[in-house]
Amino acid sequence: MTLPTVLDIEASGFGRGSYPIEVGIARADGSTCAFLVQPLPEWVHWDPKAELLHGISRGRLQREGYPLRQVARWLNDELGETGIAYSDSWGYDNTWLSLLFHHAGMLPAFRLEALRILLTERQQELWSLTKETLIEEVGIHRHRAGDDARLLQLTYQRTLGLTG
Repeated sequence: MTLPTVLDIEASGFGRGSYPIEVGIARADGSTCAFLVQPLPEWVHWDPKAELLHGISRGRLQREGYPLRQVARWLNDELGETGIAYSDSWGYDNTWLSLLFHHAGMLPAFRLEALRILLTERQQELWSLTKETLIEEVGIHRHRAGDDARLLQLTYQRTLGLTG
């Protein structure tokens, strides 16, 4: 079974003025990769509650983050061939992805779709409990982009197996 490629984005907060701070993917083979994003000087919105969730400080982003163009290029290299990635928070992730590519001066070579379009009704019923079970079993560090993408992918795989 080929797993869907899943993309997840951590952000500076929610709503107006928020921006992407980490982008991660879980590839079809189950491997993961993530990059911290160096904020632009004009990106000043910072929600301390969001930082409590993801544990990434603005200072760390400035020190360890990659420039927007580099992150956008990496995403196009990774996802351009498959042409599609899936997100469980399409509304937020698509907005942040568009912001990233806009400020990088590039266009995405792939499209982002809502993960739910892949799910059967039964998978949707099993989703939350299966996800919570996997968090405990696998010991995934929540609210980091690569780990969250892999968790979603594993949840998809497990719910698919439970529905067959």
